[in-house]
Amino acid sequence: MMKKLVCLTTAAAAVAGIVVLTGCAGLSQSPVNGGLYTGVQGHSNATSNPIGTKRGESCAMSILGIIAIGDASATTAAQAGGITKIGVVDTDMFGVLGLYAKHCTVVKGE
Repeated sequence: MMKKLVCLTTAAAAVAGIVVLTGCAGLSQSPVNGGLYTGVQGHSNATSNPIGTKRGESCAMSILGIIAIGDASATTAAQAGGITKIGVVDTDMFGVLGLYAKHCTVVKGE
């Protein structure tokens, strides 16, 4: 009986460790994730249009991996920046302890 209890406790500890290290509100599209903190900017896409001086951003967020809200689409980001010709689409990702995560799409163009 004691061996089964130790085995069950070890398995529970391993699962808890995985949840703590990966978090519930993960950033699945991030090229790298930090167990405690993630602050990553990355490139998503480019067109033949000039990058331009206008910038627009749209975001979505997740809390505990239970609630996810927002619109991080390139279309919404372009509208927010008054952009009609998209030059580049980048991403900005933020996360803390798997408790809160935010994914933003950043569009630059004319």
